[in-house]
Amino acid sequence: MKKGPKQTSAQPSVFEPLAGRAPLAARMRPRTLDDVAGQRHLLERGRALRESVEKGDTGSILFWGPPGTGKTTLARLIAKYAKGEFVPFSAVTDGIPRVREIVGDAERRLQAGVRTILFIDEIHRFNRGQQDALLPHVEAGTLTLIGATTENPSFELNGALLSRLRVYVLESLTTDDIRAVVRRALADKAHGLGDLAVEIDADALEMLATESDGDARRALTVLEAAVQLATEAPAADSSVPSVPSAVRLSKDTVREALQWRAARYDKTGEEHYNLISAYHKALRGSDPQGSLYWLARMIDGGEDPMYIARRMVRFATEDIGLADPRALEITIAARDAYHFLGQPEGELALAEAAVYLATAPKSNRVYAAWGAAREAARRTPAAAVPKHIRNAPTGLMKDLGYGEGYQYAHNVPEGYLPQEYLPDEVRGAVYYEPTAFGFEKDVAKRLAWWAELREKMTRERGT
Repeated sequence: MKKGPKQTSAQPSVFEPLAGRAPLAARMRPRTLDDVAGQRHLLERGRALRESVEKGDTGSILFWGPPGTGKTTLARLIAKYAKGEFVPFSAVTDGIPRVREIVGDAERRLQAGVRTILFIDEIHRFNRGQQDALLPHVEAGTLTLIGATTENPSFELNGALLSRLRVYVLESLTTDDIRAVVRRALADKAHGLGDLAVEIDADALEMLATESDGDARRALTVLEAAVQLATEAPAADSSVPSVPSAVRLSKDTVREALQWRAARYDKTGEEHYNLISAYHKALRGSDPQGSLYWLARMIDGGEDPMYIARRMVRFATEDIGLADPRALEITIAARDAYHFLGQPEGELALAEAAVYLATAPKSNRVYAAWGAAREAARRTPAAAVPKHIRNAPTGLMKDLGYGEGYQYAHNVPEGYLPQEYLPDEVRGAVYYEPTAFGFEKDVAKRLAWWAELREKMTRERGT
């Protein structure tokens, strides 16, 4: 006789682990859509996601957003509204055998009319083999897949799986959202801290809301730690029995609970590219304040300073070029100084270079000229070198006309003699044109002077 599906009545509720001594952030996990903080662009009444959740028919979806914004909560709520079996899967510890087991259980549940909601947190850690193993079962509807990720899914999921998921982008919570989350936790007697009569000073609440960085989980974890610090403070006279009273949270208590705010940064993920892009654009925009800020964010986030230094050298050649040739010298010196000094002393060399780059005149004319020259070289890979600028180390080569007609520039006082240096296929092409800024202003004057000499000599030859 074929086994039926596992009895869901014996299984814990998707919210049962939140009872008892679970952390405050887990106990306060929203139990309805109306309890979810933030994400109004997704969960306001009339929005497509909200309506599909309430109907119990969302299909397979992916939640992408920063930590503590409600990705796991929404997955659990979807399972609750769909009256499905919520099955968590660890992309780190579980492998393909576990996938097969989940699929077998899902097929049996489906025969009994029960859907399986497979939740994969940190789905960006899911390897290609695991993704391929799930794909046919998601496509067939055996599993409803809900993934959650803090990383850009375009980089982390294969196209076949991503095309079968509807992607919803979650946003960091605002400070107002965080304040609401904290106040609800302080008032909730069933799951929060309401039975402790906790009072929080206005400036302490503001600090907590601001320094939680839009992460509700972090806010509740810090709140719980702050309450613990406040209640563990020794009484003035320990011989006198303590009388239960309101717990007061000051700004100092919250600051102590916060300790060090880890930067939201991933050296290999999307945030890596976001921050280096912001840094590069602040430099290009001649904003030393923004440049220093993004540099500090990357350094504090653990970015390799040598990577930053390499990008600064690239910036000096690409965005400043000959408008200020010293930019390249400064960035190379900053790289060497950091390599010599290490942290933290070497960071000042990078900061100095950042300010120099931000305030230097900008020109991408060499960058553009190099690109144009490369393109021309690829279009004409067989263009012959004009004979007059060929070398003639042998008699035969001289007899063939190599070097004939070449004019030695140092033979004239001006140090310049007009002659053609390009092959016939690209004759007359102009790749580099200086700007009127910085050192390139001087370069432009030289080019203009040589152009005048060329015209003068051409006229004289004509006469």
